[in-house]
Amino acid sequence: GAIAAARETRPASDALRRYYFSAVDDAARTQRYELAARRKAVVDAEEPMQEVAVMRELPEPRPTYVLARGAYDAPRTAESRVERNAFAAILPPLPADAPRNRLGLARWLTQPDHPLTARVFVNRVWANFFGRGLVTTPENFGSQGAPPTHPELLDWLARDFVDNGWDVKRLCRQVVLSATYQQDSRATPAQRAADPENALLARGPSFRLSAEQLRDQALAASGLLYEQVGGPPVSPYQPGDDLWRESNVMSPPYQRSDGRALYRRSLYSVWKRTAPLPNMLAFDSPTREVCTVSRSRTNTPLQALVLLNDVQFVEAARALALRVWRAPAAAAPHEAGAPLASIDEAFTAVTGRPATARERQLLGELYQQQLALFAEAPADEVARFLALGEFAHDTPPTPELAALTVTCQAILNLDAAIMRR
Repeated sequence: GAIAAARETRPASDALRRYYFSAVDDAARTQRYELAARRKAVVDAEEPMQEVAVMRELPEPRPTYVLARGAYDAPRTAESRVERNAFAAILPPLPADAPRNRLGLARWLTQPDHPLTARVFVNRVWANFFGRGLVTTPENFGSQGAPPTHPELLDWLARDFVDNGWDVKRLCRQVVLSATYQQDSRATPAQRAADPENALLARGPSFRLSAEQLRDQALAASGLLYEQVGGPPVSPYQPGDDLWRESNVMSPPYQRSDGRALYRRSLYSVWKRTAPLPNMLAFDSPTREVCTVSRSRTNTPLQALVLLNDVQFVEAARALALRVWRAPAAAAPHEAGAPLASIDEAFTAVTGRPATARERQLLGELYQQQLALFAEAPADEVARFLALGEFAHDTPPTPELAALTVTCQAILNLDAAIMRR
């Protein structure tokens, strides 16, 4: 009973004690104020100080074990301990003078007699130009990967690459100037039946350009490309803010770049994990949840819709149309009711070759059809179409310019524009 009574009176006693020290005892109240002031001074002094995590070597490296099935919590036994600085017998040993840390590992990877580093890099460069590597599993050069189709060529390129100081530009020049790369990509029925994937390199490469290459090509052909090197990332066009918010609940709203930054190379575009740009995703750009060594290549109707309707590509078509519209060739008289000289210039700017007679005819007919449609459309609709994107100019929004813009959209969507042949 006495214990229960004491428990009941404890809250009242605590309240009385707090009141006494805060309102009656002046000395205690003064000390409390001084203590609070000193605590605040400590907090104010520590607040501007920034903590930076640093990495340093342990005095004694942690032991490494072979784990059962790779499970981190698998039993670790003395028998499964791995010897420090040990490599597979097939690989060269660590140089005696190399430090036993990451710097030593980097030197080991790049020493001239290393059998993998140069071969892997050369294979990836080859895949960039041919659409497939000499080893078709660039992520796996081991026994479970695909064997090289041309092992002697791979060895020679790797050896030459190392002997010439790991010069990447020289390697790229060497590949594109080769007779193999400059072959015609067209194949006879017999060649296609015998080697449908062109593994034996009997013809030139043929594959769709990557998402970044397609965007950069459109910007370059239209004259919009801003070729600044380096600098901060940029945020290109995004179809509304809802998609960004849905994928990035905790992130700030998407702030699109403006001015010339909108037209920088895709290398500098913001590429947020799980939320890549939709126009890039349509062309098999990875979402970056996992490391992607090689991308898949698909050809879908959605890609054509992106090239025809995405703001970035419509704006590029506008700029390309205006560029050829203002060119000296535009003053030439129309042929068959279409500015074929301007169409020829746009076609060459995008594809790198002159249009065939059949291509000129079809593009001229498309121009005439679109001119008839825009001539009947309200003037404000024509002006709105020719105002998509931030690219501004002082040329009046005429039906002729709108029809030429649609023709340039078709050129950017041609097989000759999106395929490397």
